[in-house]
Amino acid sequence: MEYQNYINGRWVKGRNTFPTINPANEEIVADIAQAELSDVDAAVSAAKEAFNSWRLTPAPLRGEMLFRVGDILKQKKEELAQLLTRDMGKVIAEARGDVQEAIDMAYYMGGEGRRLLGYTAPVEMMNKFGMAVRDPSGVVGLITPWNFPIAVPSWKIFPALVAGNTIIWKPSPETPAVSAAFVKVFEEAGLPAGVFNLLLAPGADVGKALVEHPDVRVLSFTGSTSTGRAIAESAARLNKKVSLEMGGKNAIIVLDDANLELVTDATLWAAFGTTGQRCTAASRLIVQKGIAGKVKESLVERTKKLRLGDGLDPRVDVGPVINKVALERIHNFVQIGQKEGARSLIGASMADVDGKGFFYAPTLFDGVKPGSTLEAEEIFGPVLSIIEVESLEEAIEVNNRSKYGLSTSIFTQDVNRAFTAMRDIFTGLVYINHGTTGAEIQFPFGGVRGTGNGHREAGQAALEVFTEWKSIYVDYSGRLQRAQIDNREE
Repeated sequence: MEYQNYINGRWVKGRNTFPTINPANEEIVADIAQAELSDVDAAVSAAKEAFNSWRLTPAPLRGEMLFRVGDILKQKKEELAQLLTRDMGKVIAEARGDVQEAIDMAYYMGGEGRRLLGYTAPVEMMNKFGMAVRDPSGVVGLITPWNFPIAVPSWKIFPALVAGNTIIWKPSPETPAVSAAFVKVFEEAGLPAGVFNLLLAPGADVGKALVEHPDVRVLSFTGSTSTGRAIAESAARLNKKVSLEMGGKNAIIVLDDANLELVTDATLWAAFGTTGQRCTAASRLIVQKGIAGKVKESLVERTKKLRLGDGLDPRVDVGPVINKVALERIHNFVQIGQKEGARSLIGASMADVDGKGFFYAPTLFDGVKPGSTLEAEEIFGPVLSIIEVESLEEAIEVNNRSKYGLSTSIFTQDVNRAFTAMRDIFTGLVYINHGTTGAEIQFPFGGVRGTGNGHREAGQAALEVFTEWKSIYVDYSGRLQRAQIDNREE
């Protein structure tokens, strides 16, 4: 089966193709038409041409289009989830959740078609009215990762569309099949030609051309911190708005009074769900010394029971990592950690699952030192580092010193310490008695420090990225009134 690029309402073949590989068994899922630099120009031209009619489409009608997309996604949920698992490997229950998140976002942002809230405020002169409204930004470029190939793009696509923008989307070359299948849903819903364009390509050339294209006014990127910074540097020279969602080194803090069973359940899910390949995955377990021994024992016992395999098997708990490069990168981090003195409690090796696929054993490390590679660097795999501390204050200090700042959770039954943590933890997401994963689409998503550049996805905040504020003043006095001139009588 071949999946193609989508430009100006047509599916477009390429001169060359590239394969997408199922990481569980290394079989070819599909051949993919490879976009070229000329396709970037064609897609941007189509989006630019479609922008005026799309922005003039009443916002409630744009919202109704998203409702139709949501309805079709519901009908195709299982079909898309199955393809998603074959494309990138996550277990089928998580794949269904990935699609469900897009359904939720379609309905949520569809409702914004009836709002797109601006505001009015009092003005300082008689017979004068003031208001602030949102305008669409124009043509936007979206670059997204493979780990949530439907959910993460939906956080960008739906707010961009309902706000009146047109789109060029370049998804990861690791998940092109499910990306094309996602775009087919918009085509089936009747989205006008040129409003939504898809470019599928390996390597950096097509993405770089999209970033640097003068007619692309907004860029939204999710991926590595190094790539995000490079995009920001390029875009700054062209005065583009850029939203970046980048790396994380998320921590679960466990205090002595925590519920041990809940800590175990939540930590396993946060650390090894999606095989640790989430930006919000728990990579550090900062545990108070009084409960550390029990936590380690419980985690080791439960980790032994996790079943690795093809994510299409509903009995499987942990799927493969995305590819061989990722597998080798994860193992390299593990070896560095061992050389730096960390002690593996379980795992720390590649796993053999029927001699195929890219599997890494869920791994727990003890004795991880502050500032060490395991403590500081994003691994993006099923590796959890345990760090012991004396107090809540020390735990928060360890958490906050990370160069990243996406998600933190804390387990305690003391309401006073919970509220202290809520105040003093500096990350974009904070969970109380829950793991570091599980964000909902109605709240802002994003992080601080090396994780982001100040913008947020999802919730009302997503509209900020894809809209421009316009302040409007209506003077109905019939004479010149000079604002910002001190002409009041004492």
